[in-house]
Amino acid sequence: MTRTKRMTAPDAWQIARKESKYVVSTSSGPHDGSALPIGVWLRDHMQFALNTKEVRKILHDRQVVLNGHIVTDEHIGIDVFDIISFPKIDKHYMILVDEKGRHNEYEISADAAKIQLVKVASKTTIKGGKTQINLTSGANFIGEDTCKGKDSLVIGITGDDRFAVQQHFPYAVGNMVVIIGGQHTMKTGKLAEILTQDSSLPNRVVIEDANGDKFETIEDYVYMIGTTESFLKTWGVDA
Repeated sequence: MTRTKRMTAPDAWQIARKESKYVVSTSSGPHDGSALPIGVWLRDHMQFALNTKEVRKILHDRQVVLNGHIVTDEHIGIDVFDIISFPKIDKHYMILVDEKGRHNEYEISADAAKIQLVKVASKTTIKGGKTQINLTSGANFIGEDTCKGKDSLVIGITGDDRFAVQQHFPYAVGNMVVIIGGQHTMKTGKLAEILTQDSSLPNRVVIEDANGDKFETIEDYVYMIGTTESFLKTWGVDA
């Protein structure tokens, strides 16, 4: 795998630039190349390891669970709303970004780590007339034909509850959103209006915050988080 130079790594990774020449790269997977490699997160963010050798030992000992799956590759990328658990020490975290788009982690409870907020990319009808729900993370599962692209779901990620839908937040005017990119990153509010573009440009949306102020962003940056209030409070995130 091609290595990443520290000097050219994304600012969102928040790593020291001159500590060494190279840093772990992000492998192809559920997120794009800007996602934070879990090896970098373990060492540079959490200080669970002093070097890559220690990171690999932690992973190879199967101590890290990402979204319900044990991970052993330090190159796997993590991004917004990913859930990371360390069952042996009973520590659990959700990944978010701050207002500058930098990756941050929030410690959450063991119960909160059993569910994940995901975004629907599309749905397809497969053999037998069943509906397959395709998520933006690349995962898919068989579900009910009640959601559509851009909706958010709260799903179970452990045991028999894996992919069981517990909450459904439609992409609709009046529902709650959080912005996960651009100059309004991590602002929350109600979806006030959807501005459809006739060109190839992405649709824009108008968001109204708790103070009644309105601002615009592109549709791709919008993540549904509730109907009347933010579901992020379930994880102890005040947003």
